[in-house]
Amino acid sequence: MRVGFVKSEVRVVAGLFCRGDRVLVQRRPRGKARELLWELPGGKVEPGESDEDALARECEEELNVSIEVGDEVWSTVHAYDDLTIELVVYRATMGVDLEPRPLDEQELRWVPRAELGDLRFCPADEPLVSELMTGL
Repeated sequence: MRVGFVKSEVRVVAGLFCRGDRVLVQRRPRGKARELLWELPGGKVEPGESDEDALARECEEELNVSIEVGDEVWSTVHAYDDLTIELVVYRATMGVDLEPRPLDEQELRWVPRAELGDLRFCPADEPLVSELMTGL
């Protein structure tokens, strides 16, 4: 590590959206950190914002859907080279008649749990993916 280099710390929330055995995942767009890797939908918590409000805002901004945030189901702290994130995952639901639509350039997929391991996820998400494949 360079002398004088202070790594950012960020709280990130994500939604675990399930339909049957399928989980909603999104691919990070080109040009962003960890580009083209997969993750659960969500984003950064802004100062003064609750986790639930941040997740609802991010889903509205990125997926054009209103959601209900449920219980926390998983969390971790992961250090990347450029920042450390505290990732907190909540069960989340959207109306059955709603289909998320990316408003940014990210790709969305409903992926069967057994096939999640076929995708390249962000390193912070990899332990979660293992748990999702075995029944979280």
